[in-house]
Amino acid sequence: MSPSSSRIAVIGSGPAGLMAAETLALAGAQVDVYDAMPSVGRKFLLAGRGGLNLTHSEPLPDFIGRYGTRAQAVAGWLAHLSPQALRDWTHALGVETFIGSSGRVFPKEMKAAPMLRAWLARLRAQGVQFHMRHRWLGWPPGEAAGPQHLQFDTPQGQVQRSAQAVLLALGGASWARLGSDGAWLAPLAAHGVDTTPLQPANCGFDVSWSEHFIAHHAGQPLKSVTLALAEDAPGRAGECMISAAGIEGGLVYALSAPLRDRIAADGHAIAWLDLLPDWSAERVLQAVQHPRGARSWSSHLQSRLGLKGVKTALLREYLPDFNDTALLARRIKALPVRLIRPRPIDEAISSAGGVRLEALTPNLMLRALPGVYCAGEMLDWEAPTGGYLLTACLASGKAAAQGLLADLRPPQAPAP
Repeated sequence: MSPSSSRIAVIGSGPAGLMAAETLALAGAQVDVYDAMPSVGRKFLLAGRGGLNLTHSEPLPDFIGRYGTRAQAVAGWLAHLSPQALRDWTHALGVETFIGSSGRVFPKEMKAAPMLRAWLARLRAQGVQFHMRHRWLGWPPGEAAGPQHLQFDTPQGQVQRSAQAVLLALGGASWARLGSDGAWLAPLAAHGVDTTPLQPANCGFDVSWSEHFIAHHAGQPLKSVTLALAEDAPGRAGECMISAAGIEGGLVYALSAPLRDRIAADGHAIAWLDLLPDWSAERVLQAVQHPRGARSWSSHLQSRLGLKGVKTALLREYLPDFNDTALLARRIKALPVRLIRPRPIDEAISSAGGVRLEALTPNLMLRALPGVYCAGEMLDWEAPTGGYLLTACLASGKAAAQGLLADLRPPQAPAP
């Protein structure tokens, strides 16, 4: 069977699904995109409200290294759509990009909506058909699980659709109100697909703050600090936010995977904060032990070290008093914040877990369900913020579509 005579169903209209649909349509396939939501790309649009971070400009080996234990698999996806190829693709949509001071890449208009409008116009011109308010339920009872028997719930009731192949791009389980609710796990697992539980990624954590601390400091940013996984380990620099529940923000998200895994193993995790990362431990100790006279500790720390506000309050949260100056100096450089649990998955920026990559062929087809392919955040991998998540979702969509097309093409006859 050739791609040009094939009808392909893509279920999910996020970035991975749309990239798959475009790749399939360009090969001549008839493509139907199904989604449970009333409109396309809802999570994509919300993620772009504060500035759509498309990708990152760092060297490709460093970029690939951001995917941790799944780096090798993601590298295979990026061979189909590298960060630079993604920028070129975006420019072909008529959307210019720029590199920010952090190396992150953004559209010049910063927003996702203009990019999505241009993309949808091009997809429709390529013949892609969209079927909204179609929630995929799996397969009808008594029917074989595969692309020939797809069951959907619609405002008009349940319907069945068939295709030569189906590509699932159903997202993870964060921001369920936008369509990613993880409900697809059950029908896949019921048909022998190897999956792992969905977990929050790029998430905040609960901390048992005192009521006094919450009342005075919830909602305040904690700037110019580093966070480490051990007291003597190098820290990652950045900023985060104190919340009534705990701690969140970019610096925390960057280390959320190992912190989450440590909580799962030990019941808690310690995040070590350096409140003065530009100061040496010796300089801090010298400043702390400088005679303070009649000044309060708050005045002393502010005048000698520049510590004030939420940073001083954090020290008071963990030290009964400041009279042990050696311990105070040590805690300024390494404050152990006890994290008791990740925030709920629906609050997370993304999720980890899902379909295990080992359950897929190299072309991203489910080994247990021939003709069914998967892409995007529903696969068991994760990435930090900074454009890495979006780039890999798009690249996996293209990789899965090209794998599907390769499987559809008849084998070449050997040369005489």
